[in-house]
Amino acid sequence: MQSDKYGLVADIGATNARFAIADAGGVHDAMTLQCADHENIVDAAEHYIKMVSANINQPKAGMIAIAGPVQGDIFEMTNHVWRFSIKETQQKLKFDHFRVMNDFEAIAHAVPSMDAAYIEQIGGGVAQKNRTIAVVGPGTGLGVAGLIWDGDKYVVNAGEGGHVTMPARSFREYELIDQLHYKYRHISAERVCSGKGLVNLYNAIRSFDEISIKEAPDLEPEDIAKKAIGEECEICVEALDLMYGFLGTIAGNLALTYGALSGVYIAGGITAKLGDYIHNSRFREEFVRKGRFENYLGDIPTFLIKHENIAFVGLQDQLLRALK
Repeated sequence: MQSDKYGLVADIGATNARFAIADAGGVHDAMTLQCADHENIVDAAEHYIKMVSANINQPKAGMIAIAGPVQGDIFEMTNHVWRFSIKETQQKLKFDHFRVMNDFEAIAHAVPSMDAAYIEQIGGGVAQKNRTIAVVGPGTGLGVAGLIWDGDKYVVNAGEGGHVTMPARSFREYELIDQLHYKYRHISAERVCSGKGLVNLYNAIRSFDEISIKEAPDLEPEDIAKKAIGEECEICVEALDLMYGFLGTIAGNLALTYGALSGVYIAGGITAKLGDYIHNSRFREEFVRKGRFENYLGDIPTFLIKHENIAFVGLQDQLLRALK
């Protein structure tokens, strides 16, 4: 390592903990660990550092993006058991510079300078220059962030929009959301628009339509998506169609709330893996379906982020700014 301006970056979700080293030349030595295999974040980070120690010296800075709201010193993941003190974590990892941010805040930091090769437009609309941008995307959960133009640069605002109440747009959606109330007190967007949400929808269809486990066995999100794309299972097809419709509804709500005239960007592990499926789904139809504001939303473009590790790009940017 020729420069001392480098550090550890990590993108941590409920399932995977992705680690890498970032410097002015980019992000390298990336490795994905399973959160369930490690007792806490320090254990996972130390394991990664040991694995790459032959290539780098002990990093003195760290920048971590993680799923959940970052408020105060104690951080508790929304969809995983890790709970830790940010100060104690910095001390244990011996970092001179350390920051923990919401995972979609990291993604939002990457959007303004993102290489066009990693962006694919979904439907129509033209982005206005230097206006608000919204970012949303399903992974294990559902992440949301916004970028506000302050007259000179974009300022990122991280939120917890994945936990807003999910509205029903049809009687069928109402039936399935009502079915989910047997399991959940509150049906948020995340409950139907995420990896876990896809399973929830599949199970709700089975239960409401009284389909036996023998006819429709328990499935993981990846299996539901695969069977839906291959049209091997009617329940899977409906579940995935519903999930993309719900994503369009939430993205349209964000566009109206933020006034996102520079566009809405779709991130998250699910949409990246399913690629072109979003173009053939109800996503854009539901995005613009807002009554008197259909024309307003029709002018707002939506973009699919195709970069597999987009959070690393935002983390690298923030790490180098901190080390200046």
